[in-house]
Amino acid sequence: MSTTATLDPREASLAPTVAERFRSDPAYQAFVLLRIAFTVAPILFGLDKFFNVMVDWEQYLAPWINDIIPGGASTAMHLVGAVEILAGVIVALKPRYGAYVVAAWLGGIIINLLTYSGYYDIALRDFGLMLGALTLARLASVYDPPGTQLSL
Repeated sequence: MSTTATLDPREASLAPTVAERFRSDPAYQAFVLLRIAFTVAPILFGLDKFFNVMVDWEQYLAPWINDIIPGGASTAMHLVGAVEILAGVIVALKPRYGAYVVAAWLGGIIINLLTYSGYYDIALRDFGLMLGALTLARLASVYDPPGTQLSL
């Protein structure tokens, strides 16, 4: 007698495909949309820290942070960009953990903006984004359980 369990083909066919799940499960749709958003946005914004196409990112760096970072604001923004790109990649590969990385990173950005007068509106927007990242983390606890392989 074999000690390994065999999967009944009828049971395997009952498991919903990704497309079926996406069509029928609103929570899964939200998970996929948030996963895409928190993969693409950090990578794009991280890349822009090197090129300043969308905005001059250095203007958002609080002076006290610029004072404690070796180099200038440009160096700080390159470091920020690298971290953002890495965070986006982690969300793509393992949203269960990457979403918390993005939320923590957004928390740091919020602190920076709240200590630099004039950017409170952007801090509020980033607080909303942080809530979205935490929502992704909660959804990922269902749709990206520990030990699972990469899937979308």
